Amino acid sequence: MNRRADGVRVRFHGRKAGRNAECKMQNAKCKKKAARAETLSAFCILHFAFCILVSLTLTTCANAPRDARTTIEFWGLGREGEVVAEMLPEFHKRHPEIRVDIQQIPWTAAHEKLLTAHVGGSFPDLAQMGNTWVPEFETIGALEKLDPWVARSKTVKRDDYFDGIWRTNIVNGTTYGLPWYVDTRVIFYRSDLMAKAGFDHPPRTWSEWTAVMRRMKEVSGRPDFFPILMPTNEWPPPVLLALQAGATLITDDAAAHFSEPKFISAFDYYLSFYRDGLAPVMSNSQIANLYQQFGDGEFAMFITGPWNVGELRRRLPANMQDKWMTMPMPAPDGTAYPGVSLAGGSSLVLSSKSRKKEAAWKFIEFLSEPVQQARFYEKSGDLPARRSAWDMKPLAGDDKIAAFRTQFERTVPTPTIPEWEYIATTIFEHAELAARGQFDARGAASRLDAKVNRILEKRRWILEKQGPKGKDRAIANLSDAGPVPRCHPERSEGSPASGRSASKCGGSFASLRMTEPRQSALDPSHTS
Repeated sequence: MNRRADGVRVRFHGRKAGRNAECKMQNAKCKKKAARAETLSAFCILHFAFCILVSLTLTTCANAPRDARTTIEFWGLGREGEVVAEMLPEFHKRHPEIRVDIQQIPWTAAHEKLLTAHVGGSFPDLAQMGNTWVPEFETIGALEKLDPWVARSKTVKRDDYFDGIWRTNIVNGTTYGLPWYVDTRVIFYRSDLMAKAGFDHPPRTWSEWTAVMRRMKEVSGRPDFFPILMPTNEWPPPVLLALQAGATLITDDAAAHFSEPKFISAFDYYLSFYRDGLAPVMSNSQIANLYQQFGDGEFAMFITGPWNVGELRRRLPANMQDKWMTMPMPAPDGTAYPGVSLAGGSSLVLSSKSRKKEAAWKFIEFLSEPVQQARFYEKSGDLPARRSAWDMKPLAGDDKIAAFRTQFERTVPTPTIPEWEYIATTIFEHAELAARGQFDARGAASRLDAKVNRILEKRRWILEKQGPKGKDRAIANLSDAGPVPRCHPERSEGSPASGRSASKCGGSFASLRMTEPRQSALDPSHTS
């Protein structure tokens, strides 16, 4: 048996190798523990630092001063929203306790957005609104009554506003909107062509107006010349002529009144423009370029609003600027001059649900100041609703604007009922058919009575249901009235342009706004 050291060595070597392997394993474990310890230590340091940072941030935020200002939301429509934003710094300087957030809404979407906002409980604290919309939004309870606010205001002076414009904001004897800027229709005319026809002053009566146009046609020598452009698909001309004649379009008990002699006479006068070849039988979609054709003398007159003053100044060449002018509307023979025109424009309204009415009213007062209205005109071209602003530059002394100042003293509102825009569309539809010879003035009036009475059937039922007390109200809350007996929803032909249809009597009044806004140089909004 070999007991030499080899075995010992072997056995010794084995024990040493085992111990070395064991130590290596222990060392590896130690290193891993050390690495984990280092990682944990680093994490703890970072976590501690993060906690300190969060603590400092929270402490800083807690100690930071909060914005104590009252924030109000204002919705401005179209270009007007941009202009108001430019005027904000002065308001914020005067009222550092108030912050105004402005949302600009396109005109084409404004009506629906305002209606949806009210239904959804997100109506702004104050808003700009076309004044023909005021009765509709009063009906659904969206608007604050402003008479108490006006009575205590040192800024808003009722007698400084044009009366016809102010009345567009009155529903049932209560004021729901404050006129902001105004427009109306006057006649734009070629003064050089009128002088060539032998007239040194604008016509003041209907008979003079007709005589001027006939003489212009005689001396023109151009087969393509027409004294006046009056698109067949615009409702303001036949409506304002009817109002000039003293016609009552809608009675207090919600009945159509188009078959009365005054309306028929005025409507026949309107149709004579086409019948006698004084106006072309065409819609505004058939007009190639209003400004170029006016400058080229293809027609000598057109009825439109103040927005076209700036357009003609920009679009006509310098040598044409002394060849055009504006004049108030002629009046029916034997009546006061000028003849009445339509009271249009935009109003400022307060939300009935706003919790910040005091702050919102201060902003309305600011925008209503005569100085601010004159400044607003400089920036936007929109005419002031206050007489005192017209005595300030740049309005004072502007001969192209002077006719509007005269006309604003003789303006009247359209019927203050929510259905008016649907009725206005119905009027121009029948006026266009009559202008194209499908029926005469009496036939058009009879058809208007039938259709408008169907539109107003629900309103009459509500007034009848409410009794004598209800008849004192010009506006009834259609949305809460319930179903209407003897009235069945029918499909309506709607607007030829839109192809849309709606119930003639069922549903809420909001469904009656059937047509999309039409863009026209003569009447870009097609609503006011």
